[in-house]
Amino acid sequence: MATVYLTRKITFCASHRLNSSQLSVEENKRIFGKCNNENGHGHNYTLEVTIKGEIDPKTGMVMNITDLRKIMDTHVADIMDHKHLNLDVEVFKTVNPTAENMIVVIWKLLEPHLAKGQLFEVKLHETDNNTSIYRGE
Repeated sequence: MATVYLTRKITFCASHRLNSSQLSVEENKRIFGKCNNENGHGHNYTLEVTIKGEIDPKTGMVMNITDLRKIMDTHVADIMDHKHLNLDVEVFKTVNPTAENMIVVIWKLLEPHLAKGQLFEVKLHETDNNTSIYRGE
């Protein structure tokens, strides 16, 4: 049977402040620049989640894309959309919400709600020019 990869895309808006408690005020300003703005700054994120699996002979699908959308909405968008990540999302109160950290967190939020081994890739577009990818490695 063939392995097929299925991707669903959602968008959400969120603000954050890039700031590490392990760095001095000066180091944070130097490393993160305008992204270290004390009041934060925002992005229109695009999240792509790719699952993999064999096609179910009864349905002709790897997974019902509507079910994947609901999982993404419930476990990512409902938590992060129109939020200040550092202030409103528990994990980011102690984890710097860089795109790299965000995709690892998103993976951990989604994985328990999918079949074992089904989650293949999480891709987060922070801007048109910046994209991070995580495959659970």
